[in-house]
Amino acid sequence: MTLEQLRIFVAVAEKQHVTQAAHEINITQSAASSAIATLEERYAVKLFDRIGRRIELTDAGRVFLVEARGVLARAATAEKALADLAGLKRGSLSIYASQTIVNYWLPPFLAIFNRRYPEIQLKLKAGNTQQVAVATHDGIADIGFIEGTIDDPHLSVRTVEGDRLVIVVAPNHPLAGKETLEVADIKAMTWVMREQGSGTRGEFETSLKDHGVEIADLNVVLELPSNEAVCAAVEAGVGATAISNLVAEAGLLAGKLVALEFPLPQRSFYILHHKERYASQAELALLELMGATGRPPVRRREKAV
Repeated sequence: MTLEQLRIFVAVAEKQHVTQAAHEINITQSAASSAIATLEERYAVKLFDRIGRRIELTDAGRVFLVEARGVLARAATAEKALADLAGLKRGSLSIYASQTIVNYWLPPFLAIFNRRYPEIQLKLKAGNTQQVAVATHDGIADIGFIEGTIDDPHLSVRTVEGDRLVIVVAPNHPLAGKETLEVADIKAMTWVMREQGSGTRGEFETSLKDHGVEIADLNVVLELPSNEAVCAAVEAGVGATAISNLVAEAGLLAGKLVALEFPLPQRSFYILHHKERYASQAELALLELMGATGRPPVRRREKAV
């Protein structure tokens, strides 16, 4: 059994599609199929069920997936330890982050990091808070950035200054001209929300409870899997939403959204790292770049090196 076979198996298991997995890891479809077939034949175990054009993990495949991810994570840790000897002259950093962070908060940091350490390959993927926490726990991500809180004793959590939630509606919304929203307004409004598991949604639900309001008290007519889809629905007049001020900024400046006054707290973002895994120089350099407050440096002062 080779690390390459494990890498192919994990990719196919995650995509549940041989061709898509092969494309993602830059090999041919036949090479991916051959690696899976070799594993199944050598160990006389079926890892996938072929159902029409789909494939699904068998019970054995699901057990093996956990172990395969663990082996790959350990191999990646060993590689990072060796790469550190080169003093940030080579290596990679795998980052998972929730959508608001990926699209709005993190890019300035990564741009500066790339200019300082161009030989370090940054691998960035988006997911919701729960998905990022799982990826960091399983070793798929070296470091994770989330908006909501998580409860995992295996992960260390560092708090940095983030954003604040703001309630927005379309300019023609009946309450668009109201100076301050009341709790009765919150209950009476029609809402567009992010999916369950989203940090944005979780933070809003927590804030509502401080005002004696449960999510069940709201008339939620639409749940969507991305910030952009939520904003588009609100701009179209479907209802109100609570979303990051970073996400809403463009729509507010363009006059497509109107912010309504309601007391929602400033929120923090959280940086995740597995307590038992090696923290590479690249990871530590990124955290140092962010500083104590988590604010990116002023980009006009940054010089290319």
